[in-house]
Amino acid sequence: MRKFGSVLVLMLLMGLSGCNPAASDAQSVVVSNAATDDPQAIPVIEWRLATSWPKNFPGLGMAPERFAHLVNDMSNGRLKIHVYGAGELMPAFAVFDGVSQGKIQMAHAASYYWKGKAPAAQFFSSIPFGMTAQEMNGWLHYGGGMALWDEVYRPFGIIPLAGGNTGMQMGGWFNKPINTIADFKGLKIRMPGLGGEVLKRVGAIPVNMAGRELYGALQTGSIDAAEWVGPLNDLAFGLHKVAKYYYYPGWHEPGSNMEFLINKAAFESLPQDLQAIVKVAARAINQDMLDEYTTRNVAALETLVNDEGVVLKAFTPKVLLELEKISKQVIEEQANQDPLMRKVYAAYHAYEQGVRQYHKISEDAYSQQRQH
Repeated sequence: MRKFGSVLVLMLLMGLSGCNPAASDAQSVVVSNAATDDPQAIPVIEWRLATSWPKNFPGLGMAPERFAHLVNDMSNGRLKIHVYGAGELMPAFAVFDGVSQGKIQMAHAASYYWKGKAPAAQFFSSIPFGMTAQEMNGWLHYGGGMALWDEVYRPFGIIPLAGGNTGMQMGGWFNKPINTIADFKGLKIRMPGLGGEVLKRVGAIPVNMAGRELYGALQTGSIDAAEWVGPLNDLAFGLHKVAKYYYYPGWHEPGSNMEFLINKAAFESLPQDLQAIVKVAARAINQDMLDEYTTRNVAALETLVNDEGVVLKAFTPKVLLELEKISKQVIEEQANQDPLMRKVYAAYHAYEQGVRQYHKISEDAYSQQRQH
């Protein structure tokens, strides 16, 4: 059996491109000589990955943990990725800058959080009345979406990879019924991205906050309503204890895509086989997350309704039609203000129109028949 002796830690300084002038030792890849008695021992590369979720949180938080295990196993221990939850290394919404500036090599988050830095990024998470999870996967991996995503993040020195999908989300938690569009007026609600912009148009006050802050905010009344993800994660946060009505469907996020963010210089410093391992592991986790949510949301919703007495309610067709109309206006207005966002929107819309037509005679037709 190989005996392990002392470990020599080398810091490899990686100068980032001109778009990342803040490059420093902090974003260097840590390389250990796994060595000892074997002069041919292969070095071990160590990376840090920070997430926007609580450590080991069901679904979202477990995806990067599983990713790290896959990479370790497939690389035979040559690439070790240490995962940190929101707040451990940096705040939940600081991970984009952390990767861009090289403070960490990777992050796991959702792209609509970065709308202030790159408005077009919102199309790579989920937009109101947009594509479903499988439609998003099709667009990203075979419809040209990934090339556009690369283009959006290139100025920041970041490489994106799809990092999972929660599927159709829920419409949110409310302490009063939403019967008409006017019921949103004055409502302080946690909703990020374009969905929040839509609700602002109907008089709501959208706010963005990390998931772990939602329970306290609802409990103290600093917000009146909140959307998070769906039954699995909402149950874990105990949101049913501080809100009465649970609305569906999640019109604002019909297929919420997550992301792995990778520092470009760190990625390009890897040997080609490790680069391939990172990409393949991310692709596996992308599907794994959707599989888990599809299964575990079923049991979680049954618990919320049958054991916790949650009142499950549907948004009325009239409310949804009004929200859809406003969503289109908001998206088109924002796209016209940013050339890159307009380019991404045009590609997204074209793909969505095509897949929607096909699904009318496939997925949609079957679902309608199954209901009968």
